[in-house]
Amino acid sequence: MQVLNPKGWKQPKGYANGIAATGRQVFVAGQIGWNGQEQFETDDFAGQVRLALQNVVAVLAEGGARPAHITRMTWYVVDKKEYLAAARDIGRAYREVIGAHYPAMTLVQVADLLEDRAKVEIEVTAVVPA
Repeated sequence: MQVLNPKGWKQPKGYANGIAATGRQVFVAGQIGWNGQEQFETDDFAGQVRLALQNVVAVLAEGGARPAHITRMTWYVVDKKEYLAAARDIGRAYREVIGAHYPAMTLVQVADLLEDRAKVEIEVTAVVPA
């Protein structure tokens, strides 16, 4: 895996501008902040992020992948201000679940998510080296 950051660009914090990788691709559908039985345990934003990330890791493991294999993450949030207010706790949850691995990321505020209590949805692409 190669992190792509054009020469002269400021180094991004918490994400990569791009990733180049070869191997078997694993695609993880959008995961929200509920448990494996599709029950919400919290309405706390950072708490839902932690559960969504744990769900991502569980699906990755089924595909023989680890968090270090993630090449791309897309985050959908329903409230950008709530995301920013919880940024410190989100960062802590991210590092505890994913580690110090920062793939190419996009974060988008959306009007709503399918599940009424969901505050965040995270989808992932991973590449497992051959």
